[in-house]
Amino acid sequence: MKKSLIALSAITAALFAAQGALAQDKSRAEVKKEAAAAEKAGAIAKGEETKVDPAKSTKPRAEVKAEAKAAEKSGTIAKGEETKADAAKSTKPRAEVKAEAKAAEKAGTLPKGEDVKK
Repeated sequence: MKKSLIALSAITAALFAAQGALAQDKSRAEVKKEAAAAEKAGAIAKGEETKVDPAKSTKPRAEVKAEAKAAEKSGTIAKGEETKADAAKSTKPRAEVKAEAKAAEKAGTLPKGEDVKK
C-alpha cells in the first residue's frame, strides 16, 4: 500500500514538473529579441507619461490677472477675512437670553461635556 502511494505521488509530481517545462513557449533569447524589436518600433513607452492637470488653467497669466482685477473692481471678490454678517442675529435682549439659559441649566436640558456641538 505504501509503495503504491509513493509511486502515485512521484508520478503526480513528475506530471506537474513536466507541465511547467512544457508551458514555456519562447526562450529567453526570443523574448529579448521581441522586446528589442518593439522598442525599436516605438511600441514601448519610455519614462512617465505626462498628463495635463485638469486643475491648471489653459489661459495666459495676464488674462487671468485681468479677470481677477475686473472681478475685484466689480465687488464679486471679498477682500480680507469674511465676516459672519449673514449669521442669524437674536432679536431678544441680553437679559432675557441669560434668563433662558439659566432656566435651561437649572432644568438640566443643556448638553454638557462631549455632547456639546462646536
